[in-house]
Amino acid sequence: MDKTISLTIKNLYVSIEDKTILHGIDLIIKSRELHVVMGPNGSGKSTLTYALMGHPNYKFKDQSSKIKVNNTLINTLAPHERAKLGLMLAFQNPLAVPGVTLGSFLRTAYRELYKNEKIDLISLHRQIQQTAKDLRLDEAFLKRAINDGFSGGEKKKAEMLQLITLKPKFAIFDEIDTGLDVDALKSVANGIELLQKQGTGILLITHYQRILNYLKPTHVHIMKSGKLVKSGGAELVKIVEAKGYADF
Repeated sequence: MDKTISLTIKNLYVSIEDKTILHGIDLIIKSRELHVVMGPNGSGKSTLTYALMGHPNYKFKDQSSKIKVNNTLINTLAPHERAKLGLMLAFQNPLAVPGVTLGSFLRTAYRELYKNEKIDLISLHRQIQQTAKDLRLDEAFLKRAINDGFSGGEKKKAEMLQLITLKPKFAIFDEIDTGLDVDALKSVANGIELLQKQGTGILLITHYQRILNYLKPTHVHIMKSGKLVKSGGAELVKIVEAKGYADF
């Protein structure tokens, strides 16, 4: 992923059940950038992630609203079509998928995404094993149904394993740090750094500052009432930590 590409969000107005949640979001995320979006509860952060991935309940309220991967408009694309273009979402509460093992899913998804390339399945399996080890996720989880009986931390590590293996152009994290202990938090942060090095552009939604103790965001955005009210660098994180969101 050497070539720099962009995920462009322009004038994004989004509603659910006729209630407008997002009010004109503008954002450009490039390869290897880490954009952090912070904000109080109910500010529209999760709505942004669902709109980016094409959740059918989230509707565009303005014809000028656009989401593009480079020059490709994805407004009307289904979630799986967006995934093929390189977008992936790590869920806040990943669902269990009984009957489908994590290892089988990863191999199948990789073959689908990279079917035009020559794939060495043995090397792929070794890579998956090594990544699981790096994330401190026991190799036995590769033979278990996806997230079925996993703890909260294990689910988040499994999400990171999927992202690192599938190498999306853009990864969206919807509060992946929620409920993690310190060790799991460090593993997830290390995974995000690895994705950046692979060339992935990152959008990280978070309520908390603690994961940012292990990361170096290139951009920080504050969201309130469905708008990005302030953008800057890591200095915004310090303001939030000291004063909350009252000053924005």
